[in-house]
Amino acid sequence: MKTANTTEIPHLAKRVAALESELIAFRRDLHSHPELSFQEHRTTERILKTLEDAGLDPVALEGTGAYVDVGSGKIHLGLRCDIDALPLHEETGLSYASQREGIAHACGHDIHTTVMIGVAKVLKQLDDEGQLNGRIRVIFQPAEEKMPGGALAVIEQGVLDEIPRILALHCEPRIDAGTIGTRIGAITSASDTIKIELLGRGGHTSRPHLTEDLVFALAEIAVNVPAILNRRIDVRSAVSVVWGQIHAGSAPNAIPATGYMAGTMRCLDGEAWSDAADLLDEVVNQVAQPYGVEVKLEHTRGVPPVVNTEEETDLIEEAARHEIGSNAIVLTPQSMGGEDFAWMTHRIPGAMLRLGTRTPGGETYDLHRGDYIPDERAIATGVRVMASAALHAIAFPRQTLQVIPQDAEPTD
Repeated sequence: MKTANTTEIPHLAKRVAALESELIAFRRDLHSHPELSFQEHRTTERILKTLEDAGLDPVALEGTGAYVDVGSGKIHLGLRCDIDALPLHEETGLSYASQREGIAHACGHDIHTTVMIGVAKVLKQLDDEGQLNGRIRVIFQPAEEKMPGGALAVIEQGVLDEIPRILALHCEPRIDAGTIGTRIGAITSASDTIKIELLGRGGHTSRPHLTEDLVFALAEIAVNVPAILNRRIDVRSAVSVVWGQIHAGSAPNAIPATGYMAGTMRCLDGEAWSDAADLLDEVVNQVAQPYGVEVKLEHTRGVPPVVNTEEETDLIEEAARHEIGSNAIVLTPQSMGGEDFAWMTHRIPGAMLRLGTRTPGGETYDLHRGDYIPDERAIATGVRVMASAALHAIAFPRQTLQVIPQDAEPTD
């Protein structure tokens, strides 16, 4: 791919520019009506109708989500986006802000969905003109935010069965709109959820020796479990345990009989992720043991890292060079965030790119924040790069078809 002759592949800037206003309107409609994981019924209906109006024949998935094939013949590439929102209060103050209290598109999935709608429309135009010499499958996946992710449901329904390679994108508010970020290898991290309940004798704070001093035990777990895990696992795997909830007690002079804490465990590589499950249980119980409390640990396995294959990363970069230029491609660091696209790249070769959404010279936001405002010019960039990647995949098929056994262990 690095030396591919792309002179026969059309440039897409004018086509995408002609669609930009309607794509922005579509995105704002989704943004105003966010829906949680596996509840994306209106979103799915909007996707299906928009694709049908474009002359396509989309297929609804079980529950929510959809996919559509554009073109004919064998499938050369899958393109995947996620469609769900988050249980967050929106704080943007935008005229098209969420109309649903406590639910917001704060991770950019409305942008992702809109990009893939645009890609499907552009490819349909090319197909009608006889310029699409193969088939591309565009997947609108539900429930990325609900571990272990809606990607597994998509896979179970056979949507990937004919696809030799797959690409996805994710908004990145730390790089400017008009640019993309790529990297070979792991681009996200493994991510699990941890919930711990402690039970013990409560009592008066003047006599902690007659209790299990449960609050102190919670504090010990909160501080020492992350520290011990960092010493028990190779530091290059960067295991990170961060607590998001700790609850216990209701009075300053009463030691409670129950306590609760919850957080996430993240690992940079799949090997550490595989090893960490048993080790977490061991360490939590070792730390709690001196205090005599009963420990109930719920460790929910989430997702392995997304591992970008070299050939699929080259495909993205070649398409980006063709459409937006080499200067618009930056090296992106591995994220500590989790992403269920990993289940797809665990089965077939694939790669994810980072789509810059920061307004040049503007504020740097973060994902999963109620005030996140992406620059909508990123939509056109995403459509151009992903549609061009589809054309490149047809023109330059994968050199070596890689079939990954479905029971294979995740790697880094």
